[in-house]
Amino acid sequence: MEYISDIAFSDAVKKVQETQGSRTAYARMETAGGWRSEVDTELSDFLSNQDSFYLATANAKGQPYVQHRGGPPGFLKPIGNNQLAFADFSGNRQYISVGNLSENNQAFIFLMDYARQTRIKIWGTAQVVTKDPSLLQKLVDPEYHAIPERIMVFTVKAWDVNCRQHIKQRYTAEQVKQITQPLKDRIAELEAQLEK
Repeated sequence: MEYISDIAFSDAVKKVQETQGSRTAYARMETAGGWRSEVDTELSDFLSNQDSFYLATANAKGQPYVQHRGGPPGFLKPIGNNQLAFADFSGNRQYISVGNLSENNQAFIFLMDYARQTRIKIWGTAQVVTKDPSLLQKLVDPEYHAIPERIMVFTVKAWDVNCRQHIKQRYTAEQVKQITQPLKDRIAELEAQLEK
């Protein structure tokens, strides 16, 4: 029987899991439903807050490459039951991911939310789209000042929420500002009272 997690749990991986003592737990996970292959509410909600992720591709020879992608919160958007898309903004102009996808459409997205100590892994395929103005309009935030060069459409084959262990909690400057602003306001209020 095939399982969604077989995309990552190859025979070689399962053999290592067996020798390391974790295969039984993962076999139970597989039979209980395991990983998901559709973009559901949980994944959509998670994506709506993310302003960063890593896209992994490989060339025809299998040489892997990981590229950071960033944008406004929620820029990686669901566009169907099993598809995500994002506007790919102008960057360093090396085009390694684009070149890799031209000869090998296998791709992987890794999302990390340090504040919530959550990571999501998504396996699938990706394609570069250069001529779809209506989709591009749905993906671009006019308040975000960057030049979109293309669209990347990612077809989800499997995704999983990974364990929280070893994720060190970190916050963006904007999150720190939101957390500390009430404290700053209270300090200003108390200082004003002291002045009187």
